[in-house]
Amino acid sequence: MCFLAIVAAAQEKADIIVNYECKSPGFERKEVKRNMTLLANAAKSKYFNDISLWTDSLSSTPEGKAKLDEIIRANCLVMHPDGYEYWDLTKGPVKNIYTYVFNDISSGSQTVYDEWTDELHYYTEPLEEQTWEITADSTASVLGYECIMAKTDYHGRKWTAWFATDIPLSFGPWKFRGLPGLILKAEADGGFSFIATGLEKSDRIMTSMYSKGEYSKISRIKAQEAQEFFVNNQESILKAQNGGLAKITYSDENGNEISAPVYDAQIMSLEPDYKIKNE
Repeated sequence: MCFLAIVAAAQEKADIIVNYECKSPGFERKEVKRNMTLLANAAKSKYFNDISLWTDSLSSTPEGKAKLDEIIRANCLVMHPDGYEYWDLTKGPVKNIYTYVFNDISSGSQTVYDEWTDELHYYTEPLEEQTWEITADSTASVLGYECIMAKTDYHGRKWTAWFATDIPLSFGPWKFRGLPGLILKAEADGGFSFIATGLEKSDRIMTSMYSKGEYSKISRIKAQEAQEFFVNNQESILKAQNGGLAKITYSDENGNEISAPVYDAQIMSLEPDYKIKNE
């Protein structure tokens, strides 16, 4: 593949599509894996989960939403051996990743859409927040491309990334950007990583955010703080909403009741700087 002739003629179309396997630590340090996609050209990028984009696209119109409901019902409403029906949402195309990241060089901005505290929000940040230190003599091969190493401190974590100068696009997975080549790999201590698993040319349209009006504005720090409080106080929140009539129980794989899992930003958050500033 040759990307030296990439131009930004039609900003709404991507030049490439990249698939990434993303890993992070979850509760009790159990590894969480996600498959994410990046569409990018010389001026813009869009990072998302394909199933989420597909469901959001359908849900954006009444006809599409009805079709999606039909698909989910056909796949997820199953018959138990004892003769009753139940929902198994693991069997269908159900959205469970809400993250979207849009980069736009012309406006100098990055906009993130996600779900925090069971509510949809978005925030915008300037693109020039990341400062990279490039180590030209340290290289690695990713998908057959020779990649140069670079490091940055970003929102509370020290990241090492590898970018391919043969693909002259200044984007990468998640929020990463600002290097003279596409970022194909990024890692941070504690089990965080983004590794490209597939890459090809594409003229796919980088559609704008579906149902944008459903998202309310929030600051990045406020979103992180609110999510931590929500996860660690769900039973108290439910009790406050239901006159004290609420109880949440948790069990292990053997059905034994266990304590509620605790969200620890220092371990689990991609951006724990909000926690550091408050301590």
